[in-house]
Formats: sequence, C-alpha cells, structure tokens
Amino acid sequence: MQKINSFLVGMNDYLGGHWWFVYFLLLTGVFFTVYLKFPQIRYFGHALKIVRGRFDRKEDVGDTSHFQALTTALSGTVGTGNIAGVALAIHLGGPAALFWMLVTAVFGMCTKFVEVTISHKYRDILPDGTVSGGPMYYMRKRLNVKTRSGKIIKTGAILGAFFAFATILSSFGTGSLPQINSISDALFKSFGIEHIITGAVLAVLLGLVIIGGIKRIAKVTSTLVPAMALIYLIGAILVIATNFQNIGPSFVSIFTDAFTGTAAVGGFLGATFAFTFNKGVNRGLFSNEAGQGSAPIAHSAAKAQEPVSEGMVAILEPFIDTILICTITGLVLLSSGVWNEKIDNRFEQADLEILDGTYTEKNVSDIQLLSSYFSNDTSLHRYAGILSVEDGRIITDGITILHAESFAEDVYVYNGDKLYTGNLPVRKGKPDFNSDELSGKMIYLQGKSLIHSAALTTEAFKRSVLGDSGQYIVAIGLLLFAFSTAISWSYYGGRAVTYLFGTRYVIVYRLVYVAGFFLASFTDTTIVWNLSYITIALMTIPNLVGILILQKDIKSTIGQYWKDFRKDWPDEKVPRGS
Repeated sequence: MQKINSFLVGMNDYLGGHWWFVYFLLLTGVFFTVYLKFPQIRYFGHALKIVRGRFDRKEDVGDTSHFQALTTALSGTVGTGNIAGVALAIHLGGPAALFWMLVTAVFGMCTKFVEVTISHKYRDILPDGTVSGGPMYYMRKRLNVKTRSGKIIKTGAILGAFFAFATILSSFGTGSLPQINSISDALFKSFGIEHIITGAVLAVLLGLVIIGGIKRIAKVTSTLVPAMALIYLIGAILVIATNFQNIGPSFVSIFTDAFTGTAAVGGFLGATFAFTFNKGVNRGLFSNEAGQGSAPIAHSAAKAQEPVSEGMVAILEPFIDTILICTITGLVLLSSGVWNEKIDNRFEQADLEILDGTYTEKNVSDIQLLSSYFSNDTSLHRYAGILSVEDGRIITDGITILHAESFAEDVYVYNGDKLYTGNLPVRKGKPDFNSDELSGKMIYLQGKSLIHSAALTTEAFKRSVLGDSGQYIVAIGLLLFAFSTAISWSYYGGRAVTYLFGTRYVIVYRLVYVAGFFLASFTDTTIVWNLSYITIALMTIPNLVGILILQKDIKSTIGQYWKDFRKDWPDEKVPRGS
C-alpha cells in the first residue's frame, strides 16, 4: 500500500499538485471573469429567478427541472470536500488556505457558468428520449481541426474520449472511494460501527438508487441536499456561537497570512505562501469542482431550451458550496482551536514518518527544517533499522516520530488491544508490516498529534454546547453529504460510459462502481485522497483547454440569449451591460 501511495503522490506532483495546474485553473476563471464582464456578479439575481422556475416553459426539453439539476450537481460537490477537504486544507496550509479556497470559488462561479453553458448547448438526445451531455460532447462536435486541404482531423473526438475516460476514473477517485471512506471513518469513530458493515449497507442502498437513472437520482438528491445542509449548518452555527470570542481572530487569521503563508503555531509547523496557495486552490477545486467538467453532465439533463439559462443556475453552486458551507466549516475549525491542537489518535501508516535524528518543537531551527521537509523543499533522512519496544514504549534513541505533519507525543505501540513488547522493523521511515517479525500481528502506533480530514471537523464539533454529541452531527452530515455525492458521480460516470461504449454497458459500470464503493470503506484514507487528486486533474485539463478554445462561441451564445430574452420577456429587467 505504501508503494501505491508513493506512486500516486509522485504522479500528482506533476499534475494537480504542481504549480502550473493551480495557476492554469485560477487564471482561466480570471480570464472569463474579465472577458465576460463579471457574469458571476451581474447574473446572480437572474440565476435565482431561473431556479425558482420563473421562466420555465412546458415545451422545454430535458429530464429534470432547474432546481433538480442544481441539487444534483450540488450533491456531487457538497460532500467530503466541505467537511474533510476544508479540514485538510487548513491542516496543510493553515488558515490562509481557506482564503485561497474562497478566491477559487469566486472565479469558479464564472468557470462553472461557462462550462455548463457550452456543454448544455451541444448535448445529445438519446434514442430512448433521455438527454446526455457534458464536455465530451462539445469537444467531439466543436474541437475537430480542419486542414487547408479540407481534411478533418478528429482531435475533438480524441479529446472527448480522453475526458470521458478521465470522468470514469474520477467517478471512483472523487465520487465513490473518498466518500464512503470518510463516511465509514466517521461512523466508526462516532458510533463504533465497523467499516465493512457501513460499506456493505450503503453499497446496497447506493445500488438501489442509481439503478433508477437520473430521474430517481434527481428526486433523491433534491430531498437530501436541503435536508443535509440544514442539519449541518445548525450544528456549525452552534459551535461558532459557543466560541464567539474567537470569531474575530479567526477571520483575521484567514486574511492576514494570505500572501505570506502561515507561521508555526501550536502543533502546526508552518507553511510557505506557495504551499498554502497550492493547497487552498486545490481544495477549493475539490470542493466546488469548478472547471472539472462534472457539473455540466448533470446540468445538461435540465429542461431548458436556452443553454445560458442553465449556465446561470450553475453560478450558484460554488457560492453555496464553497463561499457559504466551506467558510462556515473553516470558522468552526478555527474558532474551536482544534486545527493546531494535538489530539490522541491512532496513527495511519501513510501519515507516519520516523526520522533518523532527534528534533524537537522547542528548537526554532528544527521547526523550520520540518516545515520545509513537509513542503518538499528539503530532504531529511528517514530511519531504517530495528526499534526496540518495551510495554508499548519505543526505547531506541536517536529518532523522531512524526504524524500528520506534526511532532508526535506520548507514542505507544500496540498489538491489537495490548501494549507491544519486541522489535519493530522500520523501512524508509515506516513500520515494515511485511517483515517476518510483524507477520500475523496487529501492530499500530497511537499517540498525540495533529489530525486532519473528517476527524478534525468531528473534534471541532465537540467543542461546543453540544459536547460529545456534536460528533453525531458530523457523522450524520457526512453520511448524507458523501452518500449524495456518490449518487451523483455514478450518473456522471454512467454518462461517460454511454459516450464511449453505449448504454448497454452502463449496468456493468454501475456494478463495478458499487463494488468499489464497498471496498473503499476499509481502505487507507490517505491513499484514497491521493487518487482523487490525480483524477481531478485528468478531467480538468482537457475541459479548461476546450472552453478557452471556444471562448468566442460562448460569448456569442450569451449575447443571443439576451436578445431572445428581451423579446420573450419584455417586462423583465435585464442585468446592466447585458
């Protein structure tokens, strides 16, 4: 598993984790914001009217209403990114990472508007009367190259096929695997329910929902999304209200270090500006999926003759998902103070590092060295050899144990539920569970360290008038958020399968999707998250290239929309500059 994780991390370093990807994503949103004169602001009020059905017509073609398309797309974005993803961003980059998540959302509102508009315009009506759309369709229809001799080179078809294949991968990396992983972890910590039991029960429920196709999916998500948002927000507001004295300092910490990075504080070892910026933008994308090309697949099924109207509905997604829900989650984490506090927890192998040498938090140079190490700016020697353990305590000198990018304290080694005595082989800074010495043993390390993802948000919700019962709100909220995300992504992947292989293979995909959902319930969380980073990049890159190429088509489509709108609705006010 460690080799798989190392491969995924290395691959991500050249894709979504690299600086060029972050700038490409953000600058695309900036370009369209300027090019289209800030549509996310000018069209916001108009988008609300469309969602309410003010301009609906009976003859509109599609499978879902505007509201159902919005909730289906939101259910695909409002998920672990809002609970676990925000916590991971702050854990890695400090409070300033939340600032860059919000910036990504502002420009992401415009990117969503653009990608949904052009995808809806070039959607297909299938032989059975249902609608299928998404970036792969506009790529196939509009991105082929015509040579001077008149020959057509099917570059668009190739790009569309690549995007569709990436969508299938991402349906697992974004929609299935990390969602159930976070659910099973939360339910195990809150209620003691075994991971495999959670996976089995929810896999059956998932299968029952997705077999019904987009109409059943839309019906379920249009009920789940408002309910889950209400439950979660009530709990979050209670946490923030309990820690009201920290609201001001929390806001200040988000903005003051945005362009400098966050200094070391508490158990947090600090992060450079580049690292904070990268993690904030990456987590912002994972949360609202602007530019990824997933939401256009859901919106393409909406009943609308005008593609621009559905694009306007999509403007609301990053606003609700990131600017509202992620900000509230961030304030919960910061005001409660848990983001830089060491918590007793069971160490995960992927987050564990054993270094050769003694380093302490009391030494400023050691803190700077470790901060650079986690930002990939330097390399320290990982320990390799045999550690001696007596009654759970490691008695070998000259090592430093790190977990979740923090100095670990009060570390004990367990074999099952008993303290371990014996040798602990270590290879490349990790306990070597494949060694003969540990074969057949249930060895793990436990102690105090920083925590991240859903576990961090769960701990924050306990720091309120709710007490320990606060963890149940996170568990239930995460269950609803993540399960609805898995439902929506099964539709995205199914439409990609339809594009590549035809409708008859969708049932095969759904069976594999449900099986993967079950297996991920008891897989290491870090590996699952690292897989999701890569699949996001594989979808985003071709989609951003596509919408940039079609910028003139998009602008002319918007202009035509307002011409038609003035004719059809002469008494309605039109946004200034339209």
